[in-house]
Amino acid sequence: MRRTEKSEVNCPYRKKCGGCQYSEQLSRKERRVRALLAGFGEIRPIVGASEPLHYRNKVTASFGFRNGKLISGVYERATHRVVNIDRCFIQDERADRIIHVIRELCISFRIKAYDEDSGFGLLRHVMVRTAHATAEVMVILVTASPILPGSRNFVEALRKKCPEITTIIQSINTQRTSMVLGQREKLLYGRGYIEDVLCGLRFRISSGSFYQVNPAQTERIYEKAIELAGLSGRETLLDAYCGVGTIGLIASRRAKEVIGVELNAEAVRDAEANARRNGIENISFYANDAGAFLDDLSRSDKKLDVILMDPPRTGSTVEFIESACRAKPERIVYVSCNPETLARDLKEFKRRNYKTREIIPFDNFPLTVHVECIALIQRAKS
Repeated sequence: MRRTEKSEVNCPYRKKCGGCQYSEQLSRKERRVRALLAGFGEIRPIVGASEPLHYRNKVTASFGFRNGKLISGVYERATHRVVNIDRCFIQDERADRIIHVIRELCISFRIKAYDEDSGFGLLRHVMVRTAHATAEVMVILVTASPILPGSRNFVEALRKKCPEITTIIQSINTQRTSMVLGQREKLLYGRGYIEDVLCGLRFRISSGSFYQVNPAQTERIYEKAIELAGLSGRETLLDAYCGVGTIGLIASRRAKEVIGVELNAEAVRDAEANARRNGIENISFYANDAGAFLDDLSRSDKKLDVILMDPPRTGSTVEFIESACRAKPERIVYVSCNPETLARDLKEFKRRNYKTREIIPFDNFPLTVHVECIALIQRAKS
């Protein structure tokens, strides 16, 4: 495929699937960022992905029935009707194949898909997580009941057809909810996690851990974010919304001290394990709301030089921004996956005497409408 702004993929699902929007290419994404954020600071040219196909390392397939036939794929846009998909151009090809094999095995093992309306059936979703550097593969079978009949034989059959799988987990989701994973898990095979390498460090990834879906492009984003943080080895850095600790651990090599804060306790456990795995001692992690943690910190003698924040698509909160500004760091590096919420939050920083110096868009989600941005925010001189 020629990687130009006019390039398109002839995908048979493009009119129904809620994922790819092939007309949205680099120039259109950059125009969108400029339209939303031009009033805040200098906007650099968008950084395109070196490989726009099959980059997505986390794939979730929903299961259903159509005309009495078991199908798997994604929900049609704005509905919960499953679009049957055998191959997606942005998903890891191993994941596509594994999901297809599971669909075939469900037929032979007489495992029925869960029906949201009636509440009957067993298999709700299959999630496949793949590691870019290590080639490890995790499969998560999301079921509506803790009982998976013939699970041992099913796992053996799946491993025989897909020997690349390194761990298999059953996630039990008994609730009528749009959430994919349940609150309980059973380990069916392997260690229960996979490991990947990012920017030279090794990371443990559990079923529910946040980990960027495009690792090759993520390395470029993280390297630029840490460069903008201006670390010299003397700074104390707060990594807010730290997840499994990826960017904080990478930044720790250039900082005096790093503090990671994350509300998800499972992610914090993974982050702590990742620090031990990489022999990094100048970082500590806390399971807490980032805003509340900052408020506590501001009442102590602890001084923060840099805040690095990577919130979810919904962006940050006014409470967190207020707390961040009260801590008076010299620089705030904001990694955003949604320019709309970034624009909203940059307004809040501006009201509190923090000025956006530059914004760099990255195409972290090729062949979709989404775009990632890094914003450098600095405390204005009094």
